[in-house]
Amino acid sequence: MKSIDEARKPHYGTVNFERRKHPRFNIDLPVEYYRIDSTTHHNGRAINGSEEGLLLYLPEQMETGQYLRLKLFFTSGSELDTTEMLVKTVWVDIHLEKDWGDYRTGVRFIDISPEDMSKLKNFLRSLLG
Repeated sequence: MKSIDEARKPHYGTVNFERRKHPRFNIDLPVEYYRIDSTTHHNGRAINGSEEGLLLYLPEQMETGQYLRLKLFFTSGSELDTTEMLVKTVWVDIHLEKDWGDYRTGVRFIDISPEDMSKLKNFLRSLLG
């Protein structure tokens, strides 16, 4: 049996909390989106992304489980390219003050064409250098 001092002694080691299947890439890209129940477009920013979803900064707070139509703008070589997708809000940051500006919103891809997914994957791979 361990003594009280041994039980209180801190334990050190390597812990990997990353549970994602795909790596995330830091990006800063414009997005255009609208809620499924609206046709009013809004602009935001994608701050990081993977093959499964994006971290967005949006000017309005979303509800978890909300669906959005999203267009992501990026460069492919010297060309401007876009991908379009249906996403679902999987988490939102809670802000204590309304003056903080944009809301951090995590979204998961629900529907994206194979062609747009291929463009997105190629873009993300190009970031590896």
